[in-house]
Amino acid sequence: MPEKKCRVELLAHTPEPLALIYAAFRQCYHAGDVADMWKNLLSGAISRQKQAEFVERIIASGHASPVEHVSFTFALSGVSRALTHQLVRHRIASYSQQSQRYVDASSMDYVVPPAIAAHPEALARFNACMEEIRSAYRDLKAMLEASGRGTKANEDARFVLPQAAATSIVVTMNCRSLLQFFEQRCCARAQWEIRSAAIAMLAHCRRVLPEIFRHAGAKCERLGYCPEGEKFTCGRYPLPQSR
Repeated sequence: MPEKKCRVELLAHTPEPLALIYAAFRQCYHAGDVADMWKNLLSGAISRQKQAEFVERIIASGHASPVEHVSFTFALSGVSRALTHQLVRHRIASYSQQSQRYVDASSMDYVVPPAIAAHPEALARFNACMEEIRSAYRDLKAMLEASGRGTKANEDARFVLPQAAATSIVVTMNCRSLLQFFEQRCCARAQWEIRSAAIAMLAHCRRVLPEIFRHAGAKCERLGYCPEGEKFTCGRYPLPQSR
């Protein structure tokens, strides 16, 4: 069965991320040119601990824009189109997604929701539906090719593909966008698939830049209470009025 599982890989990040954020913050409050201190930052003359303490203190004051100078690039594969439809709503970010116009989906892989996978009858129905969609795609593609659409047959046949269809996407976000992304998508109320991807992305970020991402995650973890209201709270944190 061509069921796919989410894979999240960190492709790249801005070099010397903490030093760059420290320099950007210092420029806001420093009369001189931070380019003059850059060599000291890279040489270790200004310790990582000193940089971290300064950055964390300023961020705690509410000044966060300098973290935008650092970005992370991830490759997500084995994820559904349902996930990427949610992912691309996040700004500011850059995305490069596998094209269904140019990539043949005749052997379409797909993502199975855990609730369906745990229900044998539902799983059998789901898999049968996926097989029928693959068959319909192949039939439509062949018909269109025979009628003269040629290599453009994919772009019309793809209209039958489901949100479960597996895809791959490269995403780049700066730290500020990532912090906001994690606040929303690490929340227990987030859809299960994008929450799993967000948690994996956060783990990569914490390894590279713990000074910024140590306390990142669902917004309740930062606030100490649940801002979702009585109707939507998962109960992990108290509501504001009950604190």
